Amino acid sequence: MDTVKVEVVTPERVVYSGDAKIVVVKGIEGELGILPNHIPFVTPLKIAPVQVKNAGSEDLIAVSGGFMEVRKDKITILAESAELPQDIDVNRAQASKERAERRLAESRQDNLDFKRAQLALQRALVRIQVGSKGKK
Repeated sequence: MDTVKVEVVTPERVVYSGDAKIVVVKGIEGELGILPNHIPFVTPLKIAPVQVKNAGSEDLIAVSGGFMEVRKDKITILAESAELPQDIDVNRAQASKERAERRLAESRQDNLDFKRAQLALQRALVRIQVGSKGKK
């Protein structure tokens, strides 16, 4: 078997389903590249793009945290939220980025609002990155 089944699921729906030669994610411990027949494991994910690579193609998915479960024949990403490039409104993501940057500039570092603004900024940056690639 030279591919692995990949599913990206949110509480609302299946966002992505397909096969891959390699899946690249950002876990809490760093970047991971998962190939078919990988040893089973589960890891938390950071707010970052997920790359699903196949022969000559690559799909990008904006993922906002969650977990990845790896089995020999399937990779399941259980995400808090996930979006494909064509579903991302880049202008709205840009406005979210600017709002988060303003909130970061106004809030104190130990404040809960500061942490929320940091997460909002990370989500906006990932959405812009993935959304921009899909619009080419």
